Amino acid sequence: MFEKILVANRGEIACRIMRTCKALDVRTVGIYSEADRNSLHVQMADAAHLVGPPPVAQSYLQMDRILEIAMQEQVQAIHPGYGLLSENPEFAKKCAQAGIVFIGPQADTIEQMGNKVNARMAMKHAGVPVVPGTLQPIADAETAVRFANEIGYPVMVKASAGGGGIGMQAVADDDSLRKAFAANTKRVQAYFGDGSMYLEKYLESTRHIEAQILADTHGNVLFLWERECSIQRRHQKILEEAPSTILTADQREQLRSMARNACSALGYVNAGTIECLLDPQGYLYFLEMNTRLQVEHPVTEEITGLDLVAWQLRIANGEALTIKDEDISVSKHAIECRIYAERPDTFLPSPGTITSFKRPAAPWIRHELAVESGMTVTPFYDPMIAKLIVTGDTRNQAIERLQHALHAYQIAGIHTNVPFLQTLVIHPEFQKGNTTTDFIQRHMKQ
Repeated sequence: MFEKILVANRGEIACRIMRTCKALDVRTVGIYSEADRNSLHVQMADAAHLVGPPPVAQSYLQMDRILEIAMQEQVQAIHPGYGLLSENPEFAKKCAQAGIVFIGPQADTIEQMGNKVNARMAMKHAGVPVVPGTLQPIADAETAVRFANEIGYPVMVKASAGGGGIGMQAVADDDSLRKAFAANTKRVQAYFGDGSMYLEKYLESTRHIEAQILADTHGNVLFLWERECSIQRRHQKILEEAPSTILTADQREQLRSMARNACSALGYVNAGTIECLLDPQGYLYFLEMNTRLQVEHPVTEEITGLDLVAWQLRIANGEALTIKDEDISVSKHAIECRIYAERPDTFLPSPGTITSFKRPAAPWIRHELAVESGMTVTPFYDPMIAKLIVTGDTRNQAIERLQHALHAYQIAGIHTNVPFLQTLVIHPEFQKGNTTTDFIQRHMKQ
């Protein structure tokens, strides 16, 4: 096992990775911006280095500065967490050139799957069904209109690069498509430096189902069941659960097959997620692949009993998976809520100082966070400040426990989305499991 690694991230995911490292007796080096000087991940690290001013472009995305620290500290590997540099192929290449292990897949795999059009093409060649749409970037708005009329409205305008819902928009007619194409091209060019767009058929009332996999350098692939992430607001997940309550045994086997085919075609290594849509007719379609650890990985850990970060480190260290699909027995249900520092009425960020923070405790409750009373939530980063994960023997028990946990969750000094989550989890349609990707628009006031 590695003796020392650098964690190139911040917040709860940096703390999460460091916790596993301590359990494995792996020393950690943290990085921080001027705004994160007093953060928990800095306190948890065995050593920590300032990387720059608060904006991520001047700190957490400074690849050369981070590698300089890694060389100075003589670390053997870098864990990128999620977001920031986790899916940046250039950073993975730089790590390799510096003789440092990047804890993730190969740079060329990250590059291939990071471009949504290239990923769709790769999956189609691998025999994995993709959502009907274009397999090449679209040159202009009029070409998009002609294609939309061929497959029929509604369609989804999507960016080839990036993620997080940026550049995505559903449209139902020619004029709306022209406006959406122009606006989103400009937007994603500004965000990602790549304004190329493509079209997909907009599938209504779908489920967002994703397969978690681990793959090692010895050719072993492990399917760790699925997560259902259909509860989304503006294409951003806010509640995830595992396993899915709607997948049949045949559909789960199909998902397993899709994930295995994708990994084999890519020569994939380390943790990854195959994101899919399940349409009302029961057909699964590849949506995209995330070549990193997911925000929602704790629900998979809770139902499988595995530490995904530990396995990421073992795989990156060249070790073989010692677990097979048939060794995974799932008998629990887990639900994760993302806690955001935001106003519950407008959903705008709510930075400030946390004056009081009380969180519930029970054997079935897990917290992933990097804040405590007295800490300041800055306006510079993603407003997600914590994740609340609850496990039960059944989905109904998990929901009941989640309701109690959310009511006992008290944060003062800033606004949070906890009131919104409290309303969501008592909604009759949520409790029935009728959780489609348009749930928020259909059932919740925004």
